[in-house]
Amino acid sequence: MTNQESSRGRILVVDDEPDLVRVLEFGLQASGYTVEIASDGQEGLKKARETRPDVILLDLMLPKLDGYKVCRLLKFDDRFKHIPIIILSARTQEGDQTLALEMGANRFVTKPYDFTEILGYIEALLKSPSVRP
Repeated sequence: MTNQESSRGRILVVDDEPDLVRVLEFGLQASGYTVEIASDGQEGLKKARETRPDVILLDLMLPKLDGYKVCRLLKFDDRFKHIPIIILSARTQEGDQTLALEMGANRFVTKPYDFTEILGYIEALLKSPSVRP
């Protein structure tokens, strides 16, 4: 979607699984969002800083820079800490969830997940006054 005026918001998807990214991109665009894609942690961090998305969907196990580091670097920077981050991960250990939340993630969702659940979290975070700059 190129027309920013009709977009419900900008979502950055940072994941190295092309099939999963395509499904998210298609679903989010069909729901009216503008979607940016990054396939590794370094690219995700760069795009987050450049485009300042409204929400970031972030995998933990990424090449170059893992999702924990990306989350921490954004959440501990005053310019970007307001951007909500939803972790999407195949890691199911309670410690992984705890660490992600300690790094500043707003929500932790294990894969496989229900797209409507992700959409609900995005919409709730966008409505929350605590995540606005």
